[in-house]
Amino acid sequence: MTETLRVTYELRAEHDEDPRTKARDIAYEQTVELSPALVPGEVDERIPGRIEQLEPLPGDRLWQAVIAFPAAAIGTELTQALNVLFGNISLKRGIRIVDVEWPTSLLDAVGGPRLGIEGLRAMAGSPARPLVATAVKPMGLGAAELADICARFARGGIDIIKDDHGLANQPSAPYYERVARSQEAVTGAAAASGTRSVYFPNVSAPWPHMMERSEYARAQGCPGVLVNPMITGLDAIHSIADETGLAVLAHPSLTGSYFLPDHGIVPEVLLGDIFRMAGADAVIYPNVGGRFGFSGALCGRINDHLRRPFAGLRAAMPAPGGGMAVDQAGHWAARYGRDTILLIGGSLYAQGDLETGSRRLRAAVETFDERE
Repeated sequence: MTETLRVTYELRAEHDEDPRTKARDIAYEQTVELSPALVPGEVDERIPGRIEQLEPLPGDRLWQAVIAFPAAAIGTELTQALNVLFGNISLKRGIRIVDVEWPTSLLDAVGGPRLGIEGLRAMAGSPARPLVATAVKPMGLGAAELADICARFARGGIDIIKDDHGLANQPSAPYYERVARSQEAVTGAAAASGTRSVYFPNVSAPWPHMMERSEYARAQGCPGVLVNPMITGLDAIHSIADETGLAVLAHPSLTGSYFLPDHGIVPEVLLGDIFRMAGADAVIYPNVGGRFGFSGALCGRINDHLRRPFAGLRAAMPAPGGGMAVDQAGHWAARYGRDTILLIGGSLYAQGDLETGSRRLRAAVETFDERE
């Protein structure tokens, strides 16, 4: 680790752009926000980023710049770290963050996941296999109908039954009624069938409502919640975890705007590092072969960033989803390993009988072999 925020940027220099000028612009724009000639000498010595490396890359007008920002420009708050990382320059073009070395002081301060992989495994009874999860949907059903779906998943042995991220407080299934009915259904069905199924409602909402809904979920007996942190704000994760003790499953909604081929932040940094630093115990991302276009190599990098040693932060559990089929669950379990949540939705609904399909999914991962 380091006491510097060291960022590797991939730059696309347009025909009229000098790559060193572009890199220097990042170094100053992200800190003092003045041209070098206007920065007092003493401040110029301490605060602007320093270009440590600048070299061409294969491709048309591509360059790699490594810029080191001092910890003094960041402090110990994740919000300011992100501001320095990609604040004003997010409004420019041709700037892509491909790697970050985070200051040790920042990692020590943010805390990371409260439960992490081990806490989630304990919640599910510590099975020696990957966890299986699904989403309750579709939007438009009533609270009683959604609760019945929850019960069928619980009887089939699904570990984590979460709200679809689009379920909020719609008139068809108001939040408080939906959560009360769904939690009661999961508790009753799990007790009757001997499973350890848990229900995570979606609490993404304006700030006061989000905290009220999280407290209500805890009071009803829910051990965790689903949050869309790019919609609510990243600090929502820690606030919910600290104030309620609930596990937090983070959804990637709205993150796709960062994943452009020549501008933004690569998914393994945003979903793997930043969501974990913000406190997510598990992070959903689109699996390879699904409808969102992530590659197998990219999914592997996200998994690695969520689980790797990272100062003193607990590891977070990857939750690949989107496009996985029930009959392929064993393959994905072997490929990604036991410390994974396999999130399967559409294929499970396509089984027809949700309870039978859930049992089939659970059976597919019971005897997985990580050596496959």
